[in-house]
Amino acid sequence: MHGFTDVDRQPNPEAWVAVLDRLAEEPFYQAYQRRVRELLHPAPGRRYVEVGAGTGAGAASLRHDHDVTVATVDRALTMAVAMRARGLSQCAVADAHHLPFLDDSFDGAWADRTLQHLADPPAAIRELVRVVRPGGRIVLADPDYDTQVLDIADQGLARRVLRFRADVLLRNGALAHQHAGLLAAHGLLDVTVEPWTLLVRDPAAVDNVLGLRSWAATAAHRGALDPAEARAFEAQFDEAVGARRFTYAVTFFLTCATVT
Repeated sequence: MHGFTDVDRQPNPEAWVAVLDRLAEEPFYQAYQRRVRELLHPAPGRRYVEVGAGTGAGAASLRHDHDVTVATVDRALTMAVAMRARGLSQCAVADAHHLPFLDDSFDGAWADRTLQHLADPPAAIRELVRVVRPGGRIVLADPDYDTQVLDIADQGLARRVLRFRADVLLRNGALAHQHAGLLAAHGLLDVTVEPWTLLVRDPAAVDNVLGLRSWAATAAHRGALDPAEARAFEAQFDEAVGARRFTYAVTFFLTCATVT
């Protein structure tokens, strides 16, 4: 499983807090997360909840920028400790499939890079719909790893490694393009989808958190790739970087709707 599937069981849970802190500094992540908050249509005095809140950076920004009340949920005690240390007191350590809130408790809810890690995304969406009052907003954001491209010499090898990322390293790595349908199935209104593409030309900017170069070695370790192919991938990766032609991209889908 991916480390974010169960942070508390990782050898160094605090390292995953650092991963989120590093991502929070990247311009792409700042921009799309700001748009996620805008899609909630926040208004002063209202109440919102983020499910799978991580360090709570997005929740803190929403509270500060719009004078709203924000509750947060994360299954990891490690993340809850980080959130509370940063001033987020309404933090619940809970399962996204069983939210500890009454029906119609919030004016809006969002989940950012959360559904890709869950055992049962439709159940989690049902819970989001349950806790948001009629007229409130739900926003989902996830990368869809079916959209990945990578420029290295051997495109067949690249596709195999990218498929491993989509199908094995994540529980729901290619679900994001289905979020609209999942929301529509609940009768929600105004379902819209915005594509936001992360384009990486300098892997040093994100490689320590995305681990792009390491995916082939992980695939080999799990028996999905021959070790020689993993070494070839790394060599071609380095060659592309050295030749300044390295390109990796993946598209995030920001999906929102209004609860009826």
